[in-house]
Amino acid sequence: MNAPAGLGLGTAPLGNLFSAVIDEEALATVNAAWARGVRYYDTAPQYGHGLAETRLGRALARYPRDEYRLVSKVGRVLDAPPAGSTRPASAFVDLPGVDPVFDYSRDGVLRSIDDSLARLDVDRLDIVHVHDPDGHEASALATAFPTLIELRDQGVIGQVGSGMNQVAMLERFVEQVDLDCILLAGRYTLLDRTGEQLLQRCLERGVEVIAGGVFNSGLLANPSVDATFDYATAAPALVARAQRLQAVCSQFGVPLPAAAIQFASRHPAIVMTLVGARSVAEIEADIDYAEMDIDPALWEALEPPHP
Repeated sequence: MNAPAGLGLGTAPLGNLFSAVIDEEALATVNAAWARGVRYYDTAPQYGHGLAETRLGRALARYPRDEYRLVSKVGRVLDAPPAGSTRPASAFVDLPGVDPVFDYSRDGVLRSIDDSLARLDVDRLDIVHVHDPDGHEASALATAFPTLIELRDQGVIGQVGSGMNQVAMLERFVEQVDLDCILLAGRYTLLDRTGEQLLQRCLERGVEVIAGGVFNSGLLANPSVDATFDYATAAPALVARAQRLQAVCSQFGVPLPAAAIQFASRHPAIVMTLVGARSVAEIEADIDYAEMDIDPALWEALEPPHP
């Protein structure tokens, strides 16, 4: 069976997030997603310091450009580190010889888009998000968003959004910027529902929401003692909460990852749910989870969030 229309592939794992993926496996993963009906692909310069974009572009080159939506991000440009300098720590491994540098200026935005188009080997992006401007809110508002809106109005890009792991700044952007969409990562999940008010505001303003990080970087996929939450080792209390959620799901014969994917997809503000995968087996499993029939009583059993 094919993936639901509201399921997209996030490509951070294809940029060697936490562990390396060989080129052939990355290509096979995208091909498997396509074969199952996935037509939405999300990437960013940060993911593998350009590696995810390059791999995704190679994989999608065989498919008609008009048949899929392609999303990337601005806010980081990739530069070679100064000679003799120590490269910053990264969640990505086996990296090319460039590092991301924050740049929300007009020139930085234009350069970032041009570089992404070159790595992806395409002529346009359907959505461009301002990416993680946590410490750069003023620059994002003054230059990054206006530049993207200008490009959207000229027909150079399709839609303008912002992708973040926090709620407060996204709420301000939704109020102050003419956004088409936002990418909310990890803040509307079975474990963390702090984004509920933001989702309601997006509904009211007609801003579409893409849900990312539905596994909270791993804990809701496999709630073990060494699992990660927000890209760091999960605290024991969080692991215990995830294991309680897993126990409730088991009573209904539902794997926890299936509940995690479908929980996000159920909200009326959310038009797309992203799943990250680093192998054919992972994307096949995620699509199966998204398709699984779930007894509506499970959602009642999972509400409100377990303490």
